[in-house]
Amino acid sequence: MKRSKAYIYSASKPSDDQLKRFCAFLKNKYGEKITPEWVESDMYPGGFRLEVGDDVYDWSVSGRLDQLKRRLAEVRGEGVKIVPLIREAISNWSPEAIAEETGKVVSVGDGIVNASGLPHASYGEIVVFECGVKGMVQDLRPDGCGVIVFGDCGEISAGSSVRRTSRTAGIPVGSGFLGRVVDALGNPVDGKGEIEAEGYRPIEFAAPGIIDRQPVNKPMETGLLAIDSMFPIGRGQRELIIGDRQTGKTAIALDTILNQKGKDVICIYVAIGQKASSVVRLVDTLQKAGAMDYTIVMEAGAGASAPMQYIAPYAGCALAEHFMYTGKDVLIVYDDLSKHAVAYRTLSLLLERAPGREAYPGDVFYLHSRLLERAAHLSDELGGGSMTALPIVETQAGDVSAYIPTNVISITDGQIFLETELFFEGQRPAVNIGLSVSRVGGAAQTKAVKKAVGSLRLDLAQYREMEVFMQFASDLDEVTKRQLQYGQGLMHLLRQPQYNPYSQLDEVILLIAATSGAMTGIALEKQYDYARKLIEYVNAQCPLQCAEIASTGQLPDEAKTAIADAALKFREEGRADA
Repeated sequence: MKRSKAYIYSASKPSDDQLKRFCAFLKNKYGEKITPEWVESDMYPGGFRLEVGDDVYDWSVSGRLDQLKRRLAEVRGEGVKIVPLIREAISNWSPEAIAEETGKVVSVGDGIVNASGLPHASYGEIVVFECGVKGMVQDLRPDGCGVIVFGDCGEISAGSSVRRTSRTAGIPVGSGFLGRVVDALGNPVDGKGEIEAEGYRPIEFAAPGIIDRQPVNKPMETGLLAIDSMFPIGRGQRELIIGDRQTGKTAIALDTILNQKGKDVICIYVAIGQKASSVVRLVDTLQKAGAMDYTIVMEAGAGASAPMQYIAPYAGCALAEHFMYTGKDVLIVYDDLSKHAVAYRTLSLLLERAPGREAYPGDVFYLHSRLLERAAHLSDELGGGSMTALPIVETQAGDVSAYIPTNVISITDGQIFLETELFFEGQRPAVNIGLSVSRVGGAAQTKAVKKAVGSLRLDLAQYREMEVFMQFASDLDEVTKRQLQYGQGLMHLLRQPQYNPYSQLDEVILLIAATSGAMTGIALEKQYDYARKLIEYVNAQCPLQCAEIASTGQLPDEAKTAIADAALKFREEGRADA
């Protein structure tokens, strides 16, 4: 690229000898003879500023100080060890004639900056504005680029300069983030002081390839009987939670996080576009349950800018990857991707991209696929860690055929569909048996649960089909009545209060009791209390069998028979009311 123009900005005119050195430097750097023009300016005291096309060499006092600041920012250390490292960095540092590619702000507003220049900027690169605010290149054009701003746009004005950093967007990572609430840039927002980072990861990262993965075959237990028995989730799986507003989507994710206590699983909850009060309540619930010890909450709430909401899930995923690649099991919740898609649509329309279906840009599928594909169960050669993703998507009037729901359904390994009618009937969690599915299936269940569940899902599907005949109960034959009563009992058994997860052993006991008929005839409103007392009774009557199930995850035939007999004995003795 030919650069025929160069300018020197300084308070005094350079001497002939200095001008010769400038010409020699430009000839050596760009391979062509360039004679710089001098422009008088008082803006660069103690030195000068050399501009060659879009390249800038700032040799003023402030420019050299900026170089030193960037060098010191790269120093890493802990506690008192950092002081000698800083001293060494300063003593070994000398200013360099480094070309910084700069551009000019053309327009600014709504978290978007249009800049001219920066011909070598790359997509996703971090740029720094004259006021110190950072942004990320999101749109590349022949005459400039579009930048999303991470901060207050009020400090940026048209005509101000913007500088490339040649770094992609990233986030600090480390175990110090556990128990903390941070924003999408990794800055703490809980008032508990700074976080000591162990490293830095790019927020955009290639998903593991097929060779780097292994099958999803270890259960990620939610503690919810309805899900663990029929739609099991495995470590490394992507299971969508979908439903209308206020149907219990976040409640399922929260119960799953609470159920990981003591299971060596790190949990990350990413709040996108949520009300601040909702996030505060969630953090308070986690703290009271002792779950914040292994949880990180990342907040890009309703009050955050569209750029911050856009990068939040990728930043949360980068945090999760840090732990996954060190051999840990991670559970990450994206709540919710509907609001994430809206934030991206806002940015895209402001960047003047052509809208497509429902005003979303054409690349909105890639938006979520490149995020969710990063969830995996890594091979043993890479440490065997896993990242399990629970994305949440909100539907309108149960319409799962809308643009964003269909996109995310096609990316994930199954979905848990929550139905509004079931929710208002008192079925909590309000899981629709027919529309929910786990494509991993029994591979993510322990053998004990798989054996105990039997034909539960088929029985419930038959009950849902026959449910319409309940209004004609007086005209039905006895066999049909018994089937309806059995199905109704199963539905009530699956009702579970929030923050009351079942263990794997509890679920096995309840499934055996239900399928053996030991819970038939129990008043529906007493089902949950009955179930809790039954679990205690079976544990007392069959301690050896229960210990074997809990430790091995296996269900021998004799253990299943012993539990079924104990459950029937419990009902016959009428101990439920004791």
